[in-house]
Amino acid sequence: MRLKAEFEGVKATVQNYRLTILTVLITALFTMLLSGCNTGSGGPTATGDSGESAAAVNGKAIRLEEIERVLKQQAQGQETNLSPLELAQARLQILENLIQQEVMFQKAEKEGTVPTEEEVTAEFNKRKTGSGLSSEQFDAKMKESGETDASAREVIKKGLAIQKLVDKITGKIEPPKDKEIEDFYNGNKAAFVKKKGVKLGAIVIDPSNSGQGDTTTNEQEAVLRGNEIIKQLQQGVDFAAIASEKSEDQSRLQRGDLGYISEEEMRQSFPPQVIATLMDPKFQVGQILPTPMQGKFYIFKLQERSMADENLTLESPGIRQQVADSLINARKQLLSQSYAAIAMNEAKVENHLAKKVVENPNELSGARPASAATAATPAVPANTAAANTNANTGSTANTNAGANSRSANANAAR
Repeated sequence: MRLKAEFEGVKATVQNYRLTILTVLITALFTMLLSGCNTGSGGPTATGDSGESAAAVNGKAIRLEEIERVLKQQAQGQETNLSPLELAQARLQILENLIQQEVMFQKAEKEGTVPTEEEVTAEFNKRKTGSGLSSEQFDAKMKESGETDASAREVIKKGLAIQKLVDKITGKIEPPKDKEIEDFYNGNKAAFVKKKGVKLGAIVIDPSNSGQGDTTTNEQEAVLRGNEIIKQLQQGVDFAAIASEKSEDQSRLQRGDLGYISEEEMRQSFPPQVIATLMDPKFQVGQILPTPMQGKFYIFKLQERSMADENLTLESPGIRQQVADSLINARKQLLSQSYAAIAMNEAKVENHLAKKVVENPNELSGARPASAATAATPAVPANTAAANTNANTGSTANTNAGANSRSANANAAR
């Protein structure tokens, strides 16, 4: 009953490039606030006192306890199944993330982009309301993930400060000229094809306790909640509003919008009967399709359907603006990356944790605890932590011309 990579991968593909560098950055920071994980018992084993300094950025200490909190949140209770070597690798990657975050926050302080306490409070309350949890559940989730009001507010403060900093840095980007837009389009015409497929909205009910703002923890609760939502929709309640309020999935942040999904993309993870229904001309745009799928209960709303591939031009609705936005966003990404790289070069960073590893290279065992023999795959693989590091420095994977072409295609298809 566990939904994993496949459908989420499709959603990520469909929503690619919708989020700018700013949203990616802040999302990564807020993950520390509401990751919905188990704390487990994995303390600072083989790393010393959790209150000691793991690193310093221009003299400002980053405490080991900060790393431990993020480690527990990312590992979701499975850190005890990792070997000392794997734990050390995860801690070092998390620390690199925190170092880059601290460097950018100190830059934000110098540039005067630190938010007021009122702004922090407003964002904290917004996150609390948007979580879909009751006040008691939210407080319990905070405690479970090792957060306090003070630590959560600090995460928000830094996130908003860096967001404002990036806004300030990238504010000098000018809109592309018409010729540049036309040249980009003419050089990437193959990317501007709206594939046969559908645009979908979704409300997701998760019978497992996923920690994503859900209130259902078993199949019976999920079925009851799904039926309740369907009744509301039949009575005319706005789909996007319900998705934003009640969907137990990150797509609720986009008011349930999954974007445009080609028929080929759907075949990678959607059941054949669901694809057949969505592509059937008899199934009208605006209709709702409830279906169990990959361990969750989905309520799809068909928002648009294309029965054949369509070549788009700059005169097609929204295409010229989407090309302009893609070019602007690519420049913002490159500018943000360059600024972060310079900031890192200028900062005085002392990585005490890395120094310990260098000084004691043979003390970390690669053997996992005996209890890990039957445990699931560790929840903190190296590439995950590295991906989070990239997000916090304002980097994204798609900054070259090919990525721009693909993102323009994804946007054009919506």
